[in-house]
Amino acid sequence: MLSIGEFSNICKVSTKTLRYYAEIGLLEPSVINPENGYRYYDIEQLETMLFINRLKTYSFSLDEIKGIMQSNESQEEILYHAFLQKKQEIEKQVVSTQRILNQLDGDILTLKQGKSIMSYMDDIDIQLVEMPTMHLLSIRKMVQSDAYPKEYADCFGKLFKKVAVDRLTMAGAPMVLFHSDKFVPSGLDTEFAIPVKGFVTGTRDFCPGLCIKTVVHGPYTELSSVYAKQREWAEKEGYQCRNAVFEVYVTDPSQVVCEQDNITEVYYPVKKLSL
Repeated sequence: MLSIGEFSNICKVSTKTLRYYAEIGLLEPSVINPENGYRYYDIEQLETMLFINRLKTYSFSLDEIKGIMQSNESQEEILYHAFLQKKQEIEKQVVSTQRILNQLDGDILTLKQGKSIMSYMDDIDIQLVEMPTMHLLSIRKMVQSDAYPKEYADCFGKLFKKVAVDRLTMAGAPMVLFHSDKFVPSGLDTEFAIPVKGFVTGTRDFCPGLCIKTVVHGPYTELSSVYAKQREWAEKEGYQCRNAVFEVYVTDPSQVVCEQDNITEVYYPVKKLSL
């Protein structure tokens, strides 16, 4: 058997951590001397500790590791599915980190050129366009900020299914309308929509009229800058918002390999203020 100190030294885990693992039932010593409280571990527990450390390198939480170790199901099967999910999470983190690095490189280059890192706002294109009336098949609901990825998938899945079942003809790319710019405890008032040809049961008319339009090539994280630019331009030129702001997804994000290939149109319906 190994004392807690020997066990700690071999596995490169502090005795404080080992005591905590025992406290939460993750890895308990094989024997605790009732007279002096000394803790001892079996040689076989070295492999268990190495297993825990390996899962921690994959960013599994202690609760997740404990669940895997104590499950009655086949550990290999549980690990296989858990690893697939964790791999997807890490891949998303890698993409996000790479995007941040690219942006940082761009800002460093901008500073070397003696310009403000916010000078990219000057390159955001602003157009005034007249948008026709649309017939929208839509789902409107309150959405929490962290629930958008799931709601995009669920709502558009239902809408595309209805288009197919009712044999409707799409008249444009999928879009999302934001009926409020403020989050409340129940979420943000959001409408997921698909334009269809002709007014049929279950659709509604949407008349955006005059809009400020910006075409965005790149990740959705860039959209906040576009909204800021559109509102600054509207205030400067004497326009105010008159309807729901909306985004049109020209490219299907599920089919785009690189975020830079995303194409999104952002529309800000406006009217000219009276002098």
